[in-house]
Amino acid sequence: MPTYAAIDIGSNSCRLAIADVQRRGLRLLHQDREVVRLGESVFETRMISPDAMANTIRALKRFQKAVQEHVCDRVRVVATSAMRDARNAAAFTAWVKSTTGWDVEVISGLEEGRLIHLGVVTHEPGARGRCLLIDLGGGSCEVTLSEGGRIREVVSLPLGAVRLQQEFLRSDPPEKEDLHRLHHFIERELRKVDKRFREVRIPLVIATSGTASALAEAANVPPAWIAGKRPAKKATKSSPKKRVKTLAPLEATTVDVKRLANKLVKMTNTQRMTVPGIGPRRSDIIIGGALVYAALMERLNLKSFRYSPLGLRDGILQQMLADSDTHGSAHQAMEKERWQSVIEIAHRYGVEEKQSEAVRGDALKLFDLLKPVHKLPEEYRFWLQGASALYEIGKFMNHQGHHRHTQYIIAHSEIYGFSPVQRAIVGAIARYLGKSRPESGDRPMRAIPVEEHARIKAAVVLLRLAIALNQDRANEQLRLRAAIYPRRVVLQLRELRGNAELEIWSARKEAAYFREVFRRELLVELA
Repeated sequence: MPTYAAIDIGSNSCRLAIADVQRRGLRLLHQDREVVRLGESVFETRMISPDAMANTIRALKRFQKAVQEHVCDRVRVVATSAMRDARNAAAFTAWVKSTTGWDVEVISGLEEGRLIHLGVVTHEPGARGRCLLIDLGGGSCEVTLSEGGRIREVVSLPLGAVRLQQEFLRSDPPEKEDLHRLHHFIERELRKVDKRFREVRIPLVIATSGTASALAEAANVPPAWIAGKRPAKKATKSSPKKRVKTLAPLEATTVDVKRLANKLVKMTNTQRMTVPGIGPRRSDIIIGGALVYAALMERLNLKSFRYSPLGLRDGILQQMLADSDTHGSAHQAMEKERWQSVIEIAHRYGVEEKQSEAVRGDALKLFDLLKPVHKLPEEYRFWLQGASALYEIGKFMNHQGHHRHTQYIIAHSEIYGFSPVQRAIVGAIARYLGKSRPESGDRPMRAIPVEEHARIKAAVVLLRLAIALNQDRANEQLRLRAAIYPRRVVLQLRELRGNAELEIWSARKEAAYFREVFRRELLVELA
């Protein structure tokens, strides 16, 4: 069975998770974590420091040994907030590539929230109902409202623990003026969640990442202990000799988090190090995170949160499983979520689903009928479907040159479940529907791996044919058949109402490009 590795390059730490597939599920084999503080200089100078790069490369080299020992079939490396902001991110990704051979994928805040949601709802008890997910990392905070295992809303906020420490908290303990500026910034950013979450009744809050773990553990420590006066235990006959480890999940109430945050801002870093759950690795960045949690929970009238050790890496693994198991329920749920996101983008730019339905249907028919000719991987069926639904969205900006606008909108829009390269592929398929043809030197093609260029040309031919077969909007009931021969393809159309003369004429106009790409003649005729 295949083995997958997921690597999360965060603003504070790098994490590795390795799992293999067992009965269409994942079995965790290995985990690792290293605090690298990649974002420490980014949030001040917008540049990753050489030391932070070197620390991260060392961690990735160690991860690579584990990946090789477990003979992983696929490795996916994802970077988040610090890499989104860094001006020298390209230099770092090139260093990673030359050292490990891995391609680093910088994902958006909303895609980060989607993957975290995927990892949590798959494994966390109770997460299939209505719940709120909070992931406060080093550079950003993702707040996700989930219902029935599906995302209803996602908001990504620049409220990461390392970011806030670097931008606002310069003294130890923080000065009142700095805390006032920080409170003002947090309140301003949290206004973005008001309309989306404030009026919703939320029975369960699940918090992930190290800040949530530290706060949940510290919030359950007796107040006297945090004040530096650890209470002495009195020996009794009923006292157990050994401490019993509880398996109950860590939880923290809003009252406890607010009380803890108010105490932490008055303590020095040395004092914060001694608080159980926080320790020396998180003591210098815990204040900002604590204040965000206190303000967010109070603002949304939340009673408490439950900490979950799941996170981004678990979602990445689940995504890889869904991508590989095309017949599994996880894959079907993923495709449904992806398609819903495509439709939402189409609606946003004024394209009704019915307008593109006929083109999409014919594009998929052509994909299935001509498989021996185009030889495209199965995932291109979905990319072609997405391009079929979105190829007219550029008209929202301007009818003239709308194909260029379409490509730009797709490539730069947030579409759940699509990586930047996948968005670039869909955008390129939708781009070349006019007089121009895809060439490797074109700007839309530069963001796409060279090995995909020939496949994009094949997908473009299929979409151009599908559009040609739908020239007459009133004639939506054509039936297609294909006869494939070594040197030609005969596409047969059978009309159910009206006539298909315009469609036949339009499809024949694509014969020259069909021959150029597939090295076969295209004949279009009535059945």
